[in-house]
Order: sequence, then structure tokens, then C-alpha cells
Amino acid sequence: MNIWSSDHLDPVRWQLPAVLRRCHAWVRATRRRRWTATVLVGVFVLFICPGLLGTAAAAAAESGTHSAGSSVGSALGWTHVTDSSGVEAASYVFATDHGGVLNPGDTAISLVLGLEFAGWKIIVITAIWLIGYALSFEWLNIFAKALLGVAHSLTGQIATPIMLVTAATIGALCVAWFVIRGFHAKATMQAVTMLMVALLGPVFLAEPLADVLSSNGLLAQGRDLGISVAAGLNGDNGVDPAKTVASMQGTLTDNFARRPLQVWNFGHVIDDQSACRAAWSSGVAARSEDRVKRGVGGCGDSAAKESMDSPNFEQVGTGLLLLLAGSILLIFGAVLAIKVMRAALDTIYHGLMSIFGFAAGGFVYGPTQTFLIRNIVDGFVAAARMTAYTIFLGVYVLILRDLFTLARDQVMVVFVIGALVEIVAIFQLKRLSAGLDRGNEWIANRFALAAQGNTARGSGGATALGMGSAGVGHSMPKKSLLPALAAVSTVSNSPMTEWLWGRTRSPLRPFSRTERAAQLGQWGFWGAPGVGGAEGFYAQSYMNRRMFAMAATRAANAAGGVDTVRGAAAALQGLHDVGGKVPDAWAALTGAGFTNEAVMFNAIRSWGIVEANASGWTLADKHLGHVVAAVQRAQDSSLRLISGDSDAEEVAADLATLQAAAFRYQRTNPGGVTLDGGADTGPQRDFVTDYMAMPTEAKIKQLQQLTNGDLSAATGTLSGIDQVDAARMMQWIGNAHARRTLNAVNHVLANPADPQQLRDARRVISAATDTDQWAAGAKRTPSNSLAPPGNNPVRPDWQSAMAGVGGRLN
Repeated sequence: MNIWSSDHLDPVRWQLPAVLRRCHAWVRATRRRRWTATVLVGVFVLFICPGLLGTAAAAAAESGTHSAGSSVGSALGWTHVTDSSGVEAASYVFATDHGGVLNPGDTAISLVLGLEFAGWKIIVITAIWLIGYALSFEWLNIFAKALLGVAHSLTGQIATPIMLVTAATIGALCVAWFVIRGFHAKATMQAVTMLMVALLGPVFLAEPLADVLSSNGLLAQGRDLGISVAAGLNGDNGVDPAKTVASMQGTLTDNFARRPLQVWNFGHVIDDQSACRAAWSSGVAARSEDRVKRGVGGCGDSAAKESMDSPNFEQVGTGLLLLLAGSILLIFGAVLAIKVMRAALDTIYHGLMSIFGFAAGGFVYGPTQTFLIRNIVDGFVAAARMTAYTIFLGVYVLILRDLFTLARDQVMVVFVIGALVEIVAIFQLKRLSAGLDRGNEWIANRFALAAQGNTARGSGGATALGMGSAGVGHSMPKKSLLPALAAVSTVSNSPMTEWLWGRTRSPLRPFSRTERAAQLGQWGFWGAPGVGGAEGFYAQSYMNRRMFAMAATRAANAAGGVDTVRGAAAALQGLHDVGGKVPDAWAALTGAGFTNEAVMFNAIRSWGIVEANASGWTLADKHLGHVVAAVQRAQDSSLRLISGDSDAEEVAADLATLQAAAFRYQRTNPGGVTLDGGADTGPQRDFVTDYMAMPTEAKIKQLQQLTNGDLSAATGTLSGIDQVDAARMMQWIGNAHARRTLNAVNHVLANPADPQQLRDARRVISAATDTDQWAAGAKRTPSNSLAPPGNNPVRPDWQSAMAGVGGRLN
């Protein structure tokens, strides 16, 4: 108890990182927990999170005619996202009947719709604003002045006369070295490169980052070119970037906010009717749900009015679909914005790094010169990136606009298709970015090779000095990665490494120490004397399996053979003879060569049921009890076959089990007792013949009394018979019962369709049971007696039902 308290009261245990690690480990423990957690997260993102956003917004709503959606609009007013009609998307409302005390159903549905609308509105407007904000470059103005100040300070500290003279001297030494070695082309290129750096350096260092952050810089020009192409694709000949971005936002707002909201709210797009369009726009602009209801209700669109007055669960489902599609739109907007901002910030970074190149590194041959070239190339490629991303967005918006225009009222279908297009667009954008990265690397490498005087031709696979083995994506090529991994693997698999580190094979693998401890523990057990090896105790413990299979094989071959019903029953008898049990039966039959699983299953099931039932028969001879249980089982399954509750395979298995039980009973009482000295007649044979013809309790009791040494019982037909002869007569009777039982059972299996054969077998077995109980002094009970067959007529459908059983036994 003290250990538990000290562990759970430890403050470190309840710190947030520790709690998160335990929760993550618990969730990842099983597949069911992982799936459950995934489903719960999906439900939270799609349903609960938007509902919480809507609830928070509704809590801040003002009293009056404002709905929950309008309160959200007040929180999104700073985005200034407007549609093509000039109405701010933040003002959109969902007009519906909110029910009341007398109509609680509409109240509940309207509450759910309000929460869905609030969450959807936040997601969609944020996504549309994010796309426009990324392309407007307003975010760049926020820290442009700070970056310019940093660039000027850095230039003042690095671009000093001493630094310039030192770097130029080192570059001149490189030129002299190339001339001495006879590399005149390299010397010339190095001199030209130094001259260009000396001419361009002062211009760049005078106003660093001006070409990047200025209104006419590379980023702005690339953005303007892309917007101009996108505007042309959308049918707009204007060249004002701000207006074009606003136009793109208006198109996105119409397609992803205005029209879907109208279909959600009214069942169709009401903008096609000028009166309804104006009424809805004016009501939304006023942020008045009541005004929207009055305006749309009075514009002549009866279907829209009915949809507003009767909220339903179909609208709830539509809202869920819009939430899903809106989330995908937000993901697309976020990916595009990150791509644009990352390209711009990478360009700013390379502009800052160019300061080092123009101040000193550009004069020195080698990696520092290549570093300057790469930074300059990245600055120019940034404009191409901006152009490519903007054209990509323009084509995407154009496709969606045309789809929505052609769809008219079928907005939801296009909305689903649009969501799929957005998913594809995300992956295509990733491929576009990767292509631009490869192009950037190729251009930088080409310029660097030219500056270093490399005249290689062909495929262009050469790499400039200082470019390194990694490309612009900062990934190691396969030609370098595979040898490195092979080297690591070689070291890890070396016996010397294992010996030095004191671990098991491959010591560099995780948990190698744990694996070594486990192996040592296993080796300690299996290496102990007499445990492992072919002669060890462990191997010996499984040798009985081979014996079981051998016994089953011999018994099956002596009966019906492998994969036969009789062979299976005989195999189980053989298994029982060597000490096997029912749980060992399937393996023994498989080892004997059985492949018919139906035969195997029915045989094992029948044997198990009979063996369990035999324990309830209180007979002195347990083998006879097994026969009684088997014949009772065969009779019951035969009757169930006639009623349709069983099948021929099950009945055949029960009859084969009966034959195996009769064989074991006869084997226990094999015969060989000679009476009257071998004569055909005599007092001994006459008595046993008379008893077998008509067994009675008095006869067997008299013989038993004489067998026990009471000579007063030697009267009547037993006159002159001594105790030894009486014992031999008692054994002869038992052998005769066993022999007659086996013969009667064999006749049943020879012709199962003849009901008389089973009746005769029951009569013979019942007589044997009487003799056993009389001799043992046991009494019949209702639950412990095999009733002999009566004189009732045989069921007429017996022969037809049992006709197919004989074929199963052969």
C-alpha cells in the first residue's frame, strides 16, 4: 500500500508529458484501442469541435433577432471575405423555424443546425481568407521593416574593407594557382567570377533584401505574373493584384459558402431569382434572420419558405456533409498558404545568406562561391514558385467555378466532387513543389559548374564543388545511402562487435540487451543435462504422440481403413488401448493419415459422448457399460435421423462406435472355457445353454452361490457340480454374452436399414445387462436401465431414412 501511494503521488508522474506518454502507450497497446481512438478523434473533429465552436459563439450572441450564426459573424468580421454580390460571408445566417414550447422537435433540430452552421461558417470563411491572405502578401509587410533592419546591421558588420581585401587576395591566389598548374580556363572563369562579384556586391550590399521585400521585388513580380495568368484564365483582363485576389475570394465564397448555404437552408439556389437574390442579400447584410425569413418568404419561392418553416433531419445530414467538405477546403488552403509562405521565407533566408557571399565568400573558389550562386538562384526561382502556385490556384478556381455554373441547383453533387478534387489538388501541389525543387537544384548546379570552369557534357550528372551529395530537398541519394547502410549492417553483424559490446547478434538493433538476456535464460534451460536434445526429457515428453499415431494407424488398417467411418472408430479404440484420451484424438487421426475432417469430427464426437454417458451406467463390467451407452446413442441418433434432426454421417459414426465398443467387450471376454471335458452334452453345458435361452435371476444367483463355495446350492440341474466347475460356467456365460453382443452388432452394421437387426442387438445387450446386474446385486432404475425392445410396430419410415447409412459405413 505504501509503494502504491508513493508511486501515484509522485508529482513527476502527473506532469503533462508523462501523462501524455502513458495515454499514448495505452492507446497503442491493442488494435481495438487504436481503431476506437481514431473513430473518436474523427467524431470530435467532424461533429463535437464544430458544435463547441458554435456553442461558444452562441453564448456570446446578443439578444434580439441575431442568431447563433450572426454572433460567429461578428467574430469573423475582421476577415472581410465577401461574395460576388458584395455581401460579407461573416454576415451569413441560417434562417429556420426555432420551434417553441408547443413544438419542441423543431427547437431541437434548429439547435443542432445552428451549432453545425456556426462550426461550418468558421471553417469555410477561415479557409477562404487564408488562401487570399497568402496570395495578397499582406503578411510579408508585418515583418519587412524588421528584416530590412537586420540585413543592414549584418551588412555593416561583415562587409568591411579588411574582409573584402582578404577575400579578394585569397581569390587571386586561386587564379595564380590555376595558371601555374596550366588550368587557364579555370583561371579565366575565376577572374571573371571575382569581377562580377566585385561589381554586383556593392549594389546588393547597399540595399540588401530590397529585391526580395520591395513592392517591385522578385516575390511581388512572381506573384503578380501568376495572378495575371490566373485572372486571364478566369476571364478577368484586369491586372490589379489586389482586385484579382478579391475576385478569387469572391468566386470561392460563392462556390463554397453562398450557394451551398442556400441549398442547405432552402433546398436549392435562390440566386437564380433576382427578387429572392436581392431579398436574401439585403437580409444577410443586415445580419437579421427575421429579415431573411420575410424577404425570402415574400419573393415568390414557396419551396424555400417551406424549407425555412420546417427544419428536418435531412438538413442535419447536409450540414455534416458540408462540414466534411469544408474541412477539406481548409486543409487545401492551409497547404497552399504554407507553400507560398515557405517559398517567400526561404527566399528571405537566401537573401540574408547572400550577404556573406557578396561580402567575402564569392571571391574564394570552391564551396563558398557555390554557396553564393545557390542563394542567388534560389532568389530568382522564388518568383517562379510564386507564379506556379498562383497559376495553380487560378486553374483550380476556374475548374470549380465552371463546375458550379454547370451544376446550377445540383450544388451538393459538385461539392462532393469538389472535395475530391481538393484532395487530389493537395497531392498535385506536393508534386509541383517537388518538381520546382529539382529544377532549382539543377539550375544552381549548372551555374556553379560554369563558374568553376567545368566543361563536362552529356547527361549533366556532374555535381559542382560544394553542392554536396544532398539535393535541395536535403535528402541523401540512394547511391550514397545504400553503401552507408551496408557498412552499418556489416559492423552490427560482426562477431567482433558482438564480443566487444557483450551483446547478442546484431548489437546495434534496439532491445539487443533484452534479447541477449532472454537467450541466456533459454539456453540455461535447454542446455541443462537431460532436457534438450533428441534424448532429453522435453523430446521424450512428446514421444507418446508417435505411439498414438502408430496405434491409430494399425487399428484403422485392421478395420475399414483410413478416412472411413469404421476405420476412424477403430483408430479411436486403438488410441484408447495405449492410454490416449479424446483430446489426443485429432492429432492421432491426423498422424495416422486421416484427411476427411467430417469423418474425424463425427467419430471423435461420437466416441466422446459415448464415453461420457458410459460413466453413468453402474455395471460391474465397465466395457459392457460402454456398449450399453453406445447402443443407446445409436438408437437415439437413428430416431433423430428419421425426424430430420440428424444426418447419415452422424448415425454412421455412432454405429461404428457401437461396433468398436462391442469389439472391446468381446476382447475382454474372449472365451476358451471347456465344459464337461469337451463333450457336446453334460450337466454343465445343459445348465448354461438353458440359462442363455432363458436367463433368470434365480439361476444366476444359484450358480454364483455355488461359485462362492456354498455347496448347498448344488441341487437340481447343478447337482454334482463343484465350486471350480461353477466358476468355469460363470465365465462361460460372460464370454457367451460378449460373443453374442459382437455378432448382433455386426449384423446391425451389415444392414442398418433393417430395424429388426437393431432390435435383436438391444435384446442381446439387455440380457447381458441383466446378468451383470443380477450377479452384482444391483437394481434397475429409470435412469440406469436399457429397456429391451417391445412388440411395438416398426416405424414405416425407418428403412428409407437409414438406407444411406450403410453406404457411409463401407
